Amino acid sequence: MEFCPSCGKRMVLKRTKDCSVFVCPICNCQKTINDSDGKTVAPKKSRETIVVIGKEDQKLRTNPTTKIKCPKCENTLAYTWQVQTRSGDEGATQFFRCTKCSHTFRLYT
Repeated sequence: MEFCPSCGKRMVLKRTKDCSVFVCPICNCQKTINDSDGKTVAPKKSRETIVVIGKEDQKLRTNPTTKIKCPKCENTLAYTWQVQTRSGDEGATQFFRCTKCSHTFRLYT
């Protein structure tokens, strides 16, 4: 990583057939890279691919289920997860989402 001696911005690496040059994106100051500098240029890491899923796949649930009565439809199966909603010395809040009507309710522990 090189910084521009004129304005201090980070310089961008530009490669040509003959040589590699650091170029400032602000003031276009250029600095040629010599092999004798002892510096190495690491290749850019590839970005993580974002996968878009369809509406049917979005309905898939990965949370564990438990037997508890839904206050809205009286179904007896719900997805469950815990969140620390209050201070650390108090218990976590357990959330439930009905597998039938998707009503979300909670239980303070």
